[in-house]
Amino acid sequence: MLFVGDDWSEAHHDVEIVDDAGGVLAKRRLPEGVAGLLELHEVIADHLGDDDQPGSVVVGIETDRGPWVAALAAAGYAVFAINPVQVARYRERHSASGAKSDRGDAHTLAEIVRLDGLTISR
Repeated sequence: MLFVGDDWSEAHHDVEIVDDAGGVLAKRRLPEGVAGLLELHEVIADHLGDDDQPGSVVVGIETDRGPWVAALAAAGYAVFAINPVQVARYRERHSASGAKSDRGDAHTLAEIVRLDGLTISR
């Protein structure tokens, strides 16, 4: 399984990919739009095995709509929209400073989907 945290803004996406054990495999700032999506798919593909299916990729993102979310779901990834308030509370609970950062929130989103039971039944 790969767990992807995607902190999005209108101009870019900060993403972090972690493995089952929470090891960070990749961090990227990607542009909004097709170019960013292509790069994200490439980074994910770099970390999937030959026999892995798209359903073994779980994405946490702070929205449930838009072309980016639709493209992730269409690729077969499990996409979970996580309320930004929940992300803030999780960040406060696990960080000494609780300070907001896009890269930090990408990590937080990846950890939420990895640790808090947001997985798909097989």
